Amino acid sequence: MKILLLGPHGQVGRALREHLQDYDLVPLDRETGGDLADLDGLHRTLVQHHPQVIINAAAYTAVDRAEREAEQARLINAEAPRVMAEAARHLQARLIHYSSDYVFDGSGTRPWREDDPTGPLNVYGESKLAGEHAIRAIWENHLILRVSWVHHPQGRNFIRSILKLAQERERLRIVADQHGAPTPARLIARVTRELLARPEIRGTYHLAPRGETTWHGIACRVVRRATERGLPLRLDTDAIDPIPSEAYPTPAPRPKNSRLDTRALQALIPWPLPPWEAGVDDTVEALLKQPHQPHGNPIP
Repeated sequence: MKILLLGPHGQVGRALREHLQDYDLVPLDRETGGDLADLDGLHRTLVQHHPQVIINAAAYTAVDRAEREAEQARLINAEAPRVMAEAARHLQARLIHYSSDYVFDGSGTRPWREDDPTGPLNVYGESKLAGEHAIRAIWENHLILRVSWVHHPQGRNFIRSILKLAQERERLRIVADQHGAPTPARLIARVTRELLARPEIRGTYHLAPRGETTWHGIACRVVRRATERGLPLRLDTDAIDPIPSEAYPTPAPRPKNSRLDTRALQALIPWPLPPWEAGVDDTVEALLKQPHQPHGNPIP
């Protein structure tokens, strides 16, 4: 099976390359024809490779910057997936695409189901939702996985930031009223691999670990785990203050309820989705073991 992977250097892309090594996997980045801002070139490249599967792990993810770069966000997150769907239809190929919890408005406390009404609060969420709509309108053989709060040992993410800040500061103020589940990119890749073997599965599914927490809860877990592993920190969990979203204003408003109902996906895979704590612990462990990161040195 020949698979084209767009976005091979991002968090999800890196994890997919780890999990799909035994496939005929062709990574496409900007230099090799996978420039999502060049729609005509993108279409030509996809068709020329003639894959059986196209996986789109690329996205415009700068949530706050998207508020002032709305056209760029829509180009990458909506127009490029439209082109992928057109190419997949032309090739009769399967299209796998990753979307976001940000397509919802964050109201209530119940985990969001796949068929719940959407209502993005920011430009990023709007662009991701537009990408979903474009794919559904063009090609039926698609799989859209909505994910939340992605992390991986490589790349920029909240866990790396907390480890760095905990080595520099004596106190932190972290938002505690946004609820969801931090999702390891490696879990996304593992689920993707499972579903690759099931070509009959189509549609939209929610993917997240079991349980729920807040950004404050993640920060406390990270600090606790790093302390147990002997990383010198300047603070402990008592010095991580919970604050409301209003105390940490951002250009793009964030949904307070990012819980995802994963029951539909869980029914398709033969192993239980892991708890969110396990994924956070694994990422902390991997960060502390990186070759360029001798134990006890500051996290870059």
